[in-house]
Amino acid sequence: MPSPLPNHRHSPPLRDRQLDGLRAGPLDVLIVGGGINGAVSAASLAARGLTVGLAERGDFACATSQASSNLAWGGMKYLESGEVRLVRDLCRCRNRLMAAYPSTVREIRILTMVERGFRWHPLFLYIGAWLYWLLGGAFTRRPRYISRKALATEEPAFDAQNAWGALEHSEALLVDTDARFVFGFVRRAIDAGAACANYVEVVEAERDADGWRVVLRDRVADRTWTVRSRVLINAAGPWADGLGQRAGVTARHRHVLSKGSHLVVPRLGQKQRVMAFFTDDGRLFFVLPLGERTMVGTTDTSVDDPDVAVDEADRTYLLGNVEKRVRGLDRASIIAERAGVRPLVLELGEEVGEIDWLKLSRKHAIDVDRTHHAVAIFGGKLTDCLNVGDEVAEALAELGLPGDDPASPWFGEPDATLRQRFMAEARALGLDEAPDLTGVTRAERIWRRHGVRATTVLETMRRDPASAEPIVGPYCAAEIEQMAREELVVRLDDLLRRRTELALTIDRATLAGHGALWRASQRIFGARAAAEWRATFDHDPPEDHDADAA
Repeated sequence: MPSPLPNHRHSPPLRDRQLDGLRAGPLDVLIVGGGINGAVSAASLAARGLTVGLAERGDFACATSQASSNLAWGGMKYLESGEVRLVRDLCRCRNRLMAAYPSTVREIRILTMVERGFRWHPLFLYIGAWLYWLLGGAFTRRPRYISRKALATEEPAFDAQNAWGALEHSEALLVDTDARFVFGFVRRAIDAGAACANYVEVVEAERDADGWRVVLRDRVADRTWTVRSRVLINAAGPWADGLGQRAGVTARHRHVLSKGSHLVVPRLGQKQRVMAFFTDDGRLFFVLPLGERTMVGTTDTSVDDPDVAVDEADRTYLLGNVEKRVRGLDRASIIAERAGVRPLVLELGEEVGEIDWLKLSRKHAIDVDRTHHAVAIFGGKLTDCLNVGDEVAEALAELGLPGDDPASPWFGEPDATLRQRFMAEARALGLDEAPDLTGVTRAERIWRRHGVRATTVLETMRRDPASAEPIVGPYCAAEIEQMAREELVVRLDDLLRRRTELALTIDRATLAGHGALWRASQRIFGARAAAEWRATFDHDPPEDHDADAA
């Protein structure tokens, strides 16, 4: 049996320290919202020596930032509408991420099948792919054209009977999911001195002669306090409009919301790449790798409420399109579902009207209210996140808080020397075994997930060899211990859905009956473990605590 986890019967010590930092004040800047925009803002500003606080009402990346297609990409489809500058800028953002995160944001090939009757012949799209490659600085592998006959051999999973041909080009994939990527910025901000806490909501925010007075509430302990801040940053994503209105901040932009849904199914396709095609209504559709599973999507539906879930219409649309073109999928194949809203940017007074709905998701806007010393971030996407971090720092400088020039980059993986040392230690522990279906070893996975803290995982394994054994999916006790101690895990769903991808890659029934996972939950949550289990699975913990179902 794997070694048990340490007993975290009270709030995680790291979170306690973050709450103390939020209570201490005064702050130079308080960021409201812990999605990608809030996370990169915190990391960027803390690296510049500012006193930073971040309050997230739920868990970090629990809304829009956990519902993407896990891609960092330039949007080749926008060449069709002549958005050359937009495509060039997004490609540069993608390249910047790939260079800074070589283990986490990795080049991946996208094989796009083009069917007869589509508005463009694949040869024309192939020419567009070359232009796209050049706009991206020739940073990735070159595109290539694939004939209909060759497509059947290249990817047997495609039903190519109605195909004209296909083209293949490169983009970048967030290997460990979007939510995990976002948390990396939160952890970076904490390491730079920021106070970042999840499950902390804004009760009241008002500006007076001494700056911002913000009442915060810890939703776990139901405690309320007031913090002072010189600047308020609204990074609340789809809730940013409401927060700004409550705080009396002037804005030049607003959001409209688009719902996007994905389904997770067993692995489709032969290779670790993305399969793509154009749906019946002409949209680009992805069949994406997600660990050893596959994710299909996405939808694009106008909604008014940010709180969304996959519904029957989404399932019908997603399955109906993919079943026509990719073999090996049916409704019974669904393992998990994910849905979220894209906050799309409009200027105040502007209506959607004839505006290209899909194009709205490509841009972000940063409003600066100099009267109230407030900044609001509208829109944004994972691909563009480093630009958001830099632009927020420029906005703070406009408000009289320039900070210092960072002594080192505020983003990116640790240097190669540390990685080499870690890999040597991992080899000594036998963690460089044959790669999994995604092509990486366990040592590489641990480094990718934990970075500078990966050596701590190895220390736990050396101290207790049994902790190196997997307890659920690809995760061992040493890794789960690390997450429970160092990653502000408050709810079981935080661990299963956002620090790991277990809730996406293992079906709920299997997880709900997993004995080793239940034992780990007891160690992490103590007396409230059963309540956490029921809240997550709507099911009592497994009766046979020694039965491992996955």
